Amino acid sequence: MMNNDVLRSLRYMLNLHNDHLMTILALADNVITPQEMAAFVKKEDEEGYLPCPDIVMGYFLHGLIIYKRGKDESRPAAKIERKITNNIILKKLRVAFELKSTDIQEILQSQDFNFSQPELTAMMRAPEHKNYRACGDQLLRYFLKGLAARLRKSGAAAPGAAGA
Repeated sequence: MMNNDVLRSLRYMLNLHNDHLMTILALADNVITPQEMAAFVKKEDEEGYLPCPDIVMGYFLHGLIIYKRGKDESRPAAKIERKITNNIILKKLRVAFELKSTDIQEILQSQDFNFSQPELTAMMRAPEHKNYRACGDQLLRYFLKGLAARLRKSGAAAPGAAGA
């Protein structure tokens, strides 16, 4: 799945302005210009669209964990992934939103996407593991859609408007 799509989904899900997205990036010690952020959240066919690089998405996901859970000073600084995969996005969102495997299954089932516990466990494994399974675009799309519905229903979305 394209990083831009994930960024737009999270922006909608948490009801954030572009400024809030930049603040989340800054939590992970990464700074971009307002123009870059605006270009990253545009759709592909819009003028000024720029693809969001993996490194920016890596910093954003790390910043999102800090934004949602707070910074843990007792832990060493996290390694920011330079190559982002759907599996990494799923893992980071699981941490940021404090989701258990059963939560992820419920979210997917709410979108009529049935997924077994062993399949999910395989996606959480290291890529070198013999039972590793790649997370597909469709699964990540359904997960993001279901998570957005869950957060908006519970009122857990952050204050702010999605416009920017």
